[in-house]
Amino acid sequence: MSKLLLCTGNVGKLAELRALLPSGMELLSLTDAGLTTDLPETGDTFTANALQKARFAFERTGIPCIADDSGLEVEALGGAPGVFSARYAGEAKGDAANMAKLLREMEGVEDRSARFLTVVALIDKHGEHTFEGEVKGAITSEPRGSNGFGYDPIFLPEMSDLTFAELDAKMKNAISHRGQAVWKLARFLAEREFGDR
Repeated sequence: MSKLLLCTGNVGKLAELRALLPSGMELLSLTDAGLTTDLPETGDTFTANALQKARFAFERTGIPCIADDSGLEVEALGGAPGVFSARYAGEAKGDAANMAKLLREMEGVEDRSARFLTVVALIDKHGEHTFEGEVKGAITSEPRGSNGFGYDPIFLPEMSDLTFAELDAKMKNAISHRGQAVWKLARFLAEREFGDR
């Protein structure tokens, strides 16, 4: 498999996935494939959304597709924002507005535990596969750092005293939920390619 279509319109996510996948793969964006960047995402789980996006692109292009759905689940908020992480403050999908809303809801809350989850879906001629990643941590009281995207400035992974946005990309990718899921995907592709020989 030399070509993979990355089913995301999020430029931060696209950059992360490109850095995480093996360099021998030609990675196409939705724009490269002539598709809209606004893919359907109406599932009630991360797995359902990842599969929905990958199916949409694969059915229209026939190119092996990978899509992910990721989100932040905050314990004190009953798992919110969850699958609504990207549009928590509204359909505009603004990172700053989403963080501001979450921090407002966390004012005075002692239990700040949270986790990031990712499900990466692969759809190709061999079928459908999903790979999961998770990282536990806590919500900070204010944004810190300027790297990354989404909720990175307010998420403190449990194995670090720096937020995701304070870590450089290489360090974040080594410990992140998306890094874990994409590593599982890359290992699966490598093992399958080796097995086909």
